[in-house]
Amino acid sequence: MINTEPIWKSWFARHGAKLLLFARQQARNPHDAEDLVQEAFVRIWRLYGHTGEVAPGLVYRQVRRLAIDWARSLDRRKVREQKVVAESPLHESFKFNLEQDERQKAILRAVDRLPPEQKEVLTLKIWGELTFDEIGRTLDLSLNTVASRYRYALQKLKDWLPAELDDTPQVGRKVEK
Repeated sequence: MINTEPIWKSWFARHGAKLLLFARQQARNPHDAEDLVQEAFVRIWRLYGHTGEVAPGLVYRQVRRLAIDWARSLDRRKVREQKVVAESPLHESFKFNLEQDERQKAILRAVDRLPPEQKEVLTLKIWGELTFDEIGRTLDLSLNTVASRYRYALQKLKDWLPAELDDTPQVGRKVEK
């Protein structure tokens, strides 16, 4: 019987699991590992796939290079974001006193616990000062989805924040001095 399966499928069936194991060691989280394997495989296969056989070492090397590049990119983005936060007037408004600093830390810890989709919408709404419509267009989501993610995020923050923060100004509202 003749094998009608594309060459790349049989190659990936033989080497994919081993590549994923290697990528998990290189990546910061499992989802990145899967993305690294896919990206590395596609890049190498486009270059050498027409030959019918690709040396696994090429793909391993590409996974490693991509992991390094992704980590550097994430680190640079984190530094840029921290710089923007440090320079923003909103950041200065949190520096009233030690008690205010503790409140800020509690709020930031709670925001960090949110699911990425809700954190993204909350950030764009409060700190990005975008409307739900603008957020929907930015994230390619419906207006209802954006509004519900925002509402769920606020409810979780309300539930998670300690009772001593009850006198804290509501998240998203400007603090009057």
